[in-house]
Amino acid sequence: MDMSQYIEIFTEEAKEHLQALNECLLALEKSPEELKLLDEIFRSAHTLKGMSATMGFEKMAELTHLMENVLSKLRTGEEKVTPHVMDVLFKCLDSLEQMVQSIVDGEGGDIATDELIASLKRIEEGKAKDVTAEETAAALAEKIDEHYEKALESKEVMEIILNQYEDSIIKEAVRKGYPAFQIKVLIDESCLMKVARAFMVFRKVEELGEIVKAVPTVQEIEDEKFDNSFELLVITKQESEKVKHALSSIAEVSIAYVEKIKIGDADVKQATESKVMAEDKNDKAVVPSGAAVEKDSIRKTKAMQTVRVDIDRLDNLMNLVGELVISKTRLEQISAANHLAELNETIEHIDLITSDLQAVVMKVRMVPLEQVFNRFPRMVRDLAKELNKQVNLVIKGEDTELDRTVIDEIGDPLVHLLRNAIDHGIELPDNRLNKGKPAEATLKLEAWYEGNNVVIEVQDDGQGINPEVIKAKAIEKGVITQAEAQQLDDYAIINLIFQSGFSTANKVTDVSGRGVGLDAVRTKIDALNGSVNVETNYGQGSKFTIKLPLTLAIIQALLVQVGAETYAIPLSSIDETTHVTKQNIKRIREREVMLLRGNVLPLVRLDQYLGTPSSKEDTEEYYVVVVRKG
Repeated sequence: MDMSQYIEIFTEEAKEHLQALNECLLALEKSPEELKLLDEIFRSAHTLKGMSATMGFEKMAELTHLMENVLSKLRTGEEKVTPHVMDVLFKCLDSLEQMVQSIVDGEGGDIATDELIASLKRIEEGKAKDVTAEETAAALAEKIDEHYEKALESKEVMEIILNQYEDSIIKEAVRKGYPAFQIKVLIDESCLMKVARAFMVFRKVEELGEIVKAVPTVQEIEDEKFDNSFELLVITKQESEKVKHALSSIAEVSIAYVEKIKIGDADVKQATESKVMAEDKNDKAVVPSGAAVEKDSIRKTKAMQTVRVDIDRLDNLMNLVGELVISKTRLEQISAANHLAELNETIEHIDLITSDLQAVVMKVRMVPLEQVFNRFPRMVRDLAKELNKQVNLVIKGEDTELDRTVIDEIGDPLVHLLRNAIDHGIELPDNRLNKGKPAEATLKLEAWYEGNNVVIEVQDDGQGINPEVIKAKAIEKGVITQAEAQQLDDYAIINLIFQSGFSTANKVTDVSGRGVGLDAVRTKIDALNGSVNVETNYGQGSKFTIKLPLTLAIIQALLVQVGAETYAIPLSSIDETTHVTKQNIKRIREREVMLLRGNVLPLVRLDQYLGTPSSKEDTEEYYVVVVRKG
């Protein structure tokens, strides 16, 4: 079977699962007692293992399998969430990301993982740290395994113990309108690839809802430790007949029953105390169990309503809409110039349609900043640990949306600003305590809308920027002369940090010192037609503010006539339009200026500046477009 056609889908889904793993591991590191997080981590790791094994990426499957073993130890309490265990798991994620990137690059995902595998095996064997397993958890796991074996032996009665968490989850799901179904799947005895058929069943069921438990376990099914049948507990809003029809369409697979489970106070009891019963077609008792998060079920349902679209297609669609808008404007001009009243109604209708179409396409291209922000918690955690600093990253406004073209470019500037804040701005814990600050610094990353722009702010409560240090370094590096330095105020001096090659670091490290960080930030932001400003309070912290246009795809413009030629000025750059009489044009230092509400504005005659043929007509009044930059 040619699997190459599925590579793109596999890599996209793998990246999503790796991002989810990163987020959950970071949350687990802060709250080790949250067992729900372990369930979520285990689920993502298991899905990633199944995907990679199916695609034939054995190294990825092996690494995720060993991660699962360690996660199982954490779930049962045999191993504790220690800094060492977390570091190893994070390194596993780094290796998995490298593998996925290697697959994207067409290199097959084969990277060295021997050291990681050895570390995982040591943790699994209990040799990494001296932690004894809780006997009650081990006993419970053993008891559940015994019930699984009984379920396999019996065609009529299946008994599974529910723990307190599973009990509450099933009740909550049913209460929220997500009924639970017991499904018995039979695979033809002549089938040569039972695991493949089981995998197809899992994929089909996941399209309809959420699998909360399989009997035998998914691991046992993957290892082919089952006969020709297995049972699933599924939470879905679909009708039982639809579920049965969907699964029966798979070759060599038949469905014994799909029965709704009645969940009541008398039906579900806690682990080691009682069992859950549900009636099959013959009124024989079958017992389901589950541990699905309602949020996941809702997310699954929502995901089914979305489609992946190639970026090039979106760009092409945007270009076509742009051409349509231009043609619509041209039609309006032709109609107005030729006084074609009979065209007015049609043009108004086209105007309405193109405006709606443009708005829809713009919304399709909008992507939440969450896609960019999600990668920063892990980066901040690793860098802070490397520099022996304590940093709490606070993210707000991640649901703010920007055009895809802007989103693609904004990641690198934010990386530079965050790394710069941690390396240069935030002090070591001891220094902070000596200054009366908490040992843990706060680093804020916030976004919000402001008119037709999006503002992104990076703020720290570190030591701030000392203008005198900047001035001395700028003179030392030849960025400015001593005479120039005396003419500059503090704001202008601080903005020198954006100059190419400028750095206050005394030595070059992996993090900084080469003088390319903030220069790259300003260059990239300028290319996006945005602006970046810095505010600082020495001793208390710094704030970098980036302002970006919502989109670069369609830019509204004001058409101006200069002599015989027509030019377009982006509306986003225009502050206002006005006019000035010949008598009100003054001269300062041989430059023409005008006075506008007390402000002196320099005047630029566009015909002279652009070298356009002028009408040579002397007029008493001129139109003025007041533009804004920065």
